[in-house]
Order: sequence, then C-alpha cells, then structure tokens
Amino acid sequence: MSKVEEFEELRPLLFSIAYRILGSVGEAEDAVQETWLRFDGSATEVTSTKAFLSTAVTRISIDVLRSARVRREEYVGPWFPEPLLSDPYQDPARSVELADSVSMAALLLLERLSPLERAVFVLREVFGFGFDEVASAVGRSEAACRQLLVRARQHMEAGRPRFEAARKEREQLAARFFDALREGDVAGLKELLAADVSMVGDGGGKAPQLARAVMGADNVARLLASVLPWLARVDVTFQPHEVNGQPGAIFRDRDGKVLLALALDVLDGQIQKIRSVINPDKLGHVGPVADAWAIDREVRQVRARG
Repeated sequence: MSKVEEFEELRPLLFSIAYRILGSVGEAEDAVQETWLRFDGSATEVTSTKAFLSTAVTRISIDVLRSARVRREEYVGPWFPEPLLSDPYQDPARSVELADSVSMAALLLLERLSPLERAVFVLREVFGFGFDEVASAVGRSEAACRQLLVRARQHMEAGRPRFEAARKEREQLAARFFDALREGDVAGLKELLAADVSMVGDGGGKAPQLARAVMGADNVARLLASVLPWLARVDVTFQPHEVNGQPGAIFRDRDGKVLLALALDVLDGQIQKIRSVINPDKLGHVGPVADAWAIDREVRQVRARG
C-alpha cells in the first residue's frame, strides 16, 4: 500500500480526532492536511502508520487549540462548535462513545478542559487508544496521562447531559417539533419543550442573532412561532438534518444558500436546549452561505408593510 493509500484509509479517523479536539471543521481539515505533509516529508521508516498519524494530528491539534483559546475568549457572544453534518469515522464497537462525543453539548463541555486533558480524553475515552498510545501522542508519561484523564472525566461528568432517548424516539420528537414549527403552532411547540428550555444563537458578531438566551417553554415557543412565518415570507426554508449526531435542521435562503444550522438537545422526551449557528464563518463547509444581514433587512421591510 502506498503512502497516499495508507493516509487516505486513516483520514476519517484523523479528522474525527482533530474535530473533537478543536470543535472546528476548517481547523480539523487543516490539521489533517498538515499531518499529511509531515507524513509525506518524513524519511523515517514508520513502524505503525496509525500511531504516527494519530500522534501527528493530535499534537498539531493541541497547538492549534492553544492559540484558538485566545480568539475564543475575545469572541462576540456565545461560542459554539462548527456544525458537523456527518462524522466520517465509524466504528460499530464504539458507536455510543463516538455519537455522544460529537454532540454540541459534549463539545462545549470539552471546552472546559485544558488542551492536554481534552486530547487525552478524546483519544482514550472516545477512540479507545491504549494508555501507551495516548502517552506517545501527547508526549507525557502514562502515569501523567492517567491523571489527566481523571481530571477530564471529573469535569465532563459534572456537566454531562444524558441523551438517553433512543435515536428513533429523538427523530420522532424532532419530526413533531418541525411540523409544529412549520405550522406556527405555539401550543404544539410548547408541548415538546422542557419547562426550562433555552434557545441560544452563535452569530459571532457577523450575523443577526438573539441579544441573549431565550428561556422557558412559553417564551421559546412564542418566539419560534412568530419568527418562522416572516422568514417564510422571504422564501427561507428549512430541512431537518442531523447536526452533530442530534436532531436538527439546515435553513436556506431562496437560492439554496445556508442561513443557519439548528441543533436540538433531547432528554426525557422533551427538548432541553435549542442552539443555532448563524456565524457565516462556521457554515462554509455546509455549502454557499446566505447573506443573513440582507435577509434580516428584507424581513424588516416585509413586516413594516404588514
């Protein structure tokens, strides 16, 4: 097998590692590309291609994350990971860990960890690497990695949501939610929302977004039911689509360009949190991006005319 073939076979794994460490599709793709350049330029005979590439992509991702932390501290409004519509890496033996670790909620919890804790947690808990492999990847002893994992687990368990609903149950609830959303059915929406549901948007200062989180089933249901008809008047449509392993939808303008991605957290048969990503910088990998400001102006004009 050639170097290119070996690399391409492992590319899905490398991307999935990088995305979970970085929370960014673009940065993960760049980390994978840099990994290839290091692999292609290495004259050293590699004993294990998987170990070499996993180590390289992990170390690159750690370095990128350290610099990204400064940018995220200066970010305008809530920061969410870039939406991932499908995870390229699949492993039936670890399907639960893979699905749970890619949710928006889990990725936001990972943000609480140091770069090293995050890398150790991802490699060990999500992908099942041995401690010897983890230690090699992050450049620490096995004992140090065990301590890093203990701290990471404590942080994750303290805030981890439990997505206990089966996939079919989540999909059925999401279908009812989006049906009610299309119909502007306040009562139907409210019935599906947890009493303390919250709706939060990530615009990064580069698109219209909610001034603050909207809290409570009644407030969220009324806001959703009131906004969508106006969006429909300017030909904005949405299509349900899995987002980060959870039920969600992609909203598009009349030209099919991506306006926003919506993700739902479902727990105990109700929707606990609604997150939207409308920052255009985070949507380019989904497709051509709509001009959210132009849509906002058009909606205002339509509303003014009545």
